[in-house]
Amino acid sequence: MSNIEIRKVTTNDLEELQKIGRLTFYETFASGNTEENMNKYLDEGFSFTKLTTELSDNNAEFYFATIDNKVIGYLKLNFGQSQTELQDNKAVEIERIYVLKEYHGKSVGQLLYDQAIKIARQKNADYVWLGVWEENPRAINFYKKNGFVEFDKHIFKLGNDEQTDIMMKLKLNDNK
Repeated sequence: MSNIEIRKVTTNDLEELQKIGRLTFYETFASGNTEENMNKYLDEGFSFTKLTTELSDNNAEFYFATIDNKVIGYLKLNFGQSQTELQDNKAVEIERIYVLKEYHGKSVGQLLYDQAIKIARQKNADYVWLGVWEENPRAINFYKKNGFVEFDKHIFKLGNDEQTDIMMKLKLNDNK
């Protein structure tokens, strides 16, 4: 398998970001949700307007995982006031790590995750946190394996469906 490269997403990558965003979200959640709710979320959550705003936000960063210039996954990080909750300046939120299904199990998620931790350390964050759908055991196990612990829950609305996200965090500055 070719080398996986991680690169920062710029505003020039808007269409590519929309494509990978919609596709991976659909692959991950379509089976557990109505088509109507999925379509509504895909239209709103991945509109050019919303993605342009997110890409030009200094407190958010996107990274692509690519193989031979083909985008196969991506990462979204939020800092400071751009975090979806907590908004703690000493924290970094991993809002999204998504990888195309055909590349699951090939360490793509781990590489994106490692990038997230590297940036969190560069920012001197005390901890990294995220929300993960309670019905996504694959993701929950991935984060537990990487040392995350559950600390809270919150409701995520997908269309008219209220879903529970488990909030997890990883302390970075343990004095070992």
